[in-house]
Amino acid sequence: QVQLVESGGGLVQPGGSLRLSCAASGFTFGSYHMSWHRQAPGKERELVAVITSVPSSTSYADSVKGRFTICRDNSKNTLYLQMNNLKSEDTALYYCRAFMGRYTYWGQGTQVTVSS
Repeated sequence: QVQLVESGGGLVQPGGSLRLSCAASGFTFGSYHMSWHRQAPGKERELVAVITSVPSSTSYADSVKGRFTICRDNSKNTLYLQMNNLKSEDTALYYCRAFMGRYTYWGQGTQVTVSS
């Protein structure tokens, strides 16, 4: 069955870095667009970054542009989010999503907490 498993979250100080991973299985990973989303307590889930299927192009929310980088390794069926210069407002549960046409799949999320 389809699985998206996020990892790499944790507690980091402001200005620090984390790399999130999303391991995919059960579908043709390279054919799907992929995205990262986040949801902070009391707020709606928001789109962070998107990477399309081949040829890959990327886009970012204004709040993370220049600090976060989304990429994918189709040979490993894995999506990544490199997060640099983290801020307290980046604290949230981060989810990956796979989507193509009417199909969409979500992972369970990984917690990122930015605090001193």
